[in-house]
Amino acid sequence: MSDLLRAPAEIKYAEELDWLESVDDGPKPFSWRLSPKMVRLFILGSERSDGLDRDIPQKWYGDRSFVERSIVTLASDRGLLLIGDPGTGKSWLAELLSAAISRNSTLVVQGTAGTTEDHIKYSWNVSMVISKGQSRESMIPSPIMTAMETGAIGRFEELTRSTSDVQDALISILSEKYISVPEMDSDNIVFAKPGFSVIATANSRDRGVNDLSSALKRRFNFVRIPVVTNRKSEAEIVRFRTEELLRRHEIDLDVPPTLLDVLLQSFADLRASSAAAGSDDEKLESALSSAEQIGVLEDAILHSNFFGERALTARTLASSLVGSLARREPEDLAILNKYLHGVVEPRSKQEGGSWPEFLEGGRDAIATLS
Repeated sequence: MSDLLRAPAEIKYAEELDWLESVDDGPKPFSWRLSPKMVRLFILGSERSDGLDRDIPQKWYGDRSFVERSIVTLASDRGLLLIGDPGTGKSWLAELLSAAISRNSTLVVQGTAGTTEDHIKYSWNVSMVISKGQSRESMIPSPIMTAMETGAIGRFEELTRSTSDVQDALISILSEKYISVPEMDSDNIVFAKPGFSVIATANSRDRGVNDLSSALKRRFNFVRIPVVTNRKSEAEIVRFRTEELLRRHEIDLDVPPTLLDVLLQSFADLRASSAAAGSDDEKLESALSSAEQIGVLEDAILHSNFFGERALTARTLASSLVGSLARREPEDLAILNKYLHGVVEPRSKQEGGSWPEFLEGGRDAIATLS
């Protein structure tokens, strides 16, 4: 695993999944590798009441009911649509579900304006077609078709970014559970095996790009993933991801709890400001999600490790925050400058601590970008 830039969940947690499978005596739907209870336990972590001989760490942070509804949906014959703002963990939850159920989370189609029916059905190896003709051997199955043939979970990322033609093709797959291959005279239907399902994700900010038809909506159970705003849960997410980052880069660097509090409070302040804004021009383009907090902290940690004093400072954190969130010029810079003067400056005078240095670092970063 050390020679992979990013190992999929089934490889990253292979030993843990093997152990859970060895002790799992619960009923398993279809070809599932783990029972629904064990899938939930793998994702949300174990508790003392579970009576296991080892601790299973929590990997996704959010409401337990979202995970349970997702698992129940996949145990039925309906697709699962995870919808929410960017950075709310939709794709990570889809990957964990696929890894626990099928031990394969890599059967993924990425939805874009350029995604075609071939990407969710099949295409052809042209050289083999020329030499041997169209056959199953010369066919290149899509990840979705491979999931159908193996009774696994197929994933469709950013469903609303794909065109209506692609979405219509998915309706047939979810309804009929087979794909016809009219180019072949025989063996021209690929049927889905028990256990096949589709987990799709959609960005709630993409509403209006390619809206889902009512027919496609009926084929999915919707699970809406909100932005995590609970301070404790958010701190756990950021801490979990930060520890992974430090291990992956083999960085020995301390992240003071006071600076983590500064980061969490800053995002809470900026979210409140966006919620109170009267127009889009008064809101940051960023969704201010937990994922973006992690990105800010990752940037600050790497900068401190490579170019700083190998210690995270409030100045570096502020510079990273401004650099990560200022995506529009001059709108975002003006919003961040207003936040520094209207919120951070009074707080630095009242509370002291890391806030004065954070204020100074933010001002310097804005001056550099202006």
